[in-house]
Order: sequence, then structure tokens, then C-alpha cells
Amino acid sequence: MTIQRLAVLDQSPIPEGSTPEQALASTVELARVTESLGYHRYWVAEHHGSQSFAGSAPEILIGQIAASTRRIRVGSAGVMLMHYSPLKVAEWFKVLSAFHPGRIDLGIGRAPGSDGITAAALAYGSPLSVEYFPTKMSDLKAWLADAPPFTEAFARVTATPHVARGPDLWMLGSSEDGARLAAHFGLPFSYAHFINPDHAERACAVYRENFRPSSELPEPLVSLGVFVLCADSDAKAETLAGARDLWRLRVERGEFGPFPSPETVARYVPTAEETARIESRRKHQILGTPDRVKAHLEDLAEATGAGELAVVSITHDFADRVRCYELLAEAFGLATPP
Repeated sequence: MTIQRLAVLDQSPIPEGSTPEQALASTVELARVTESLGYHRYWVAEHHGSQSFAGSAPEILIGQIAASTRRIRVGSAGVMLMHYSPLKVAEWFKVLSAFHPGRIDLGIGRAPGSDGITAAALAYGSPLSVEYFPTKMSDLKAWLADAPPFTEAFARVTATPHVARGPDLWMLGSSEDGARLAAHFGLPFSYAHFINPDHAERACAVYRENFRPSSELPEPLVSLGVFVLCADSDAKAETLAGARDLWRLRVERGEFGPFPSPETVARYVPTAEETARIESRRKHQILGTPDRVKAHLEDLAEATGAGELAVVSITHDFADRVRCYELLAEAFGLATPP
């Protein structure tokens, strides 16, 4: 499968010694940089109650990014619909589309993006849980299209403003369940390889096998979210990977702090068990020089049928993140926009 497009998936990471304000400013700046490099779209994540990620409100961050760029598509990866009213989500993204027609994507996810008590606070006052997700998706899809909603009790409700072109709707997932939902609704599917790499091929196959053509999408369309650390040398990429390695070890202990600095990583001595866990994860990590990374990504695209890759890259220093996206753009020959 030929990789047709490269995209960015930004979780707005907070480096050790930095602040959430700086992390969000870096998100906007990285969008400007990657637009200039020829990336096709820029998606931002939704995390709540996190000391690691600053992006808790993608619907606001998208507007800031789109206003600071000219061409690149901007969207969510994703809005966690289980927490929210489909009508309100439709209205958020119709307003964004009114300001930035033809540039807005609405990626929908099923995960809570938080712990259980935070999820309950987000859905404060709503008795609806995740089993209502397909109904919420049906209503959202209808309201975005200015059609009658699936829920008959809301038949007279419309989502405003009525815009000439609304957002492009995507289904996100990291399992076969997400793949089946995307296929059922006839939506493009973005699979989070960086979350669940072992099941990427099967989930994408399930999506294709069950895909139901829709007015929005006549054929299956797959994007793959991949974590990449691309550097000028393999040694540099391995060093950069140490921050995420240590961060993940801390998360497994329930410590959701900022991304550690190189100095913190250098001081940390992992146990034999932790070293084994780090090494076991390396088989799925995409890191190294541009040629090495490109070959790995092309193999993934071939195995999953993904025509687009959404690249997540987290480093302690912002300059290293920028360099990663620069090297990828060069490796894949992205055209610099006029």
C-alpha cells in the first residue's frame, strides 16, 4: 500500500520543567511548522485530569490552530462522545467549519480519556453510558448532515448553524469494536497503532470486511496513528526514546507526571523486570534514521492497507520534535505548499 499522506497527531505533551501553557503554545507552533512542511492534517487529542498532556478541550484548541494556519486540515483525535451531547458536539464543529470551511475534521472516540471518577464528572447529570454510543453516533451523524436524528424524541431538533460544508467525520479506535463501528456507519477509520500495535492488522481487516458504503464514503479509508522518533542517527533516536520508556514505566505505577528530561532519564536505573518490559515494547517502536523509519512505516502501511499515517512524536525538547517531522517530510518527499 502506497502511503499517500502524512498527518500529525499531537497530544500536547508537557515536558518536565515546562508548563501546560507552554505545551499548548508548542502545539500551535508545531501545527505551523508541519503545515509549512507539507503535512495534510493536524489532529489533537483529548485527555482529562492529566499532568502529562495539556489538551483537555480539542474543540477549543482546533479553533486556535486553524486560525494560526492557512491550509492544513485540523481536527480531533478525538472527541470522546460518551461524555457529551451529540447535539452540542455537532454545534461545536459546525461553528468551527463556519470559520474554516473545508478544513475541519471531527474524529470520534469511545475511550473515556480519563479515569473513572473524572469520566463521571464529565458526564455529570447524564445517565447514559457507553452502551448508548451507537445511538449517539447515529444522532451526531444526522445532525451534522442536517437530517432528522435517529432518536425520534428529538425529531424537531436541528443543529445550528446550517453551514455549506460541515466537518469530515472519522471514527477512531484501537480494537475490533471500533473497526466494526466505523464500518457500520460507513466512516473513515483511524486505528491507534501507538496504543494497541498487536491488533492493528486484524482491526483494519475487520473494518474492510464489514464496511458499508455511505453517501460520505463509498469505499473504506484507513489512517494509522503511529508513534515515531526519527533522528539524524539511530543512537540519537534511541536516546530520545528513553523519555517515553521512563514515562510509561511511571504510568504503570500510577504516576501520570510530565515527560522526563534527558538528565532524569540518565539518572534512572531500571530494574531487571523494567528493562525486560522496555525491550519487549521496542519491537513495535518506530525509531531511527529516516531511511529506517520510512521502511518500517511502509511495511506497516502494506500490512494494514493504510493510505495515511498520523504521526505522534514526543520528545522532551521541542526542537527534537520539530526535527523528527522535518526528517519524515524529507524522507517521504512531501511537497512544500505555496
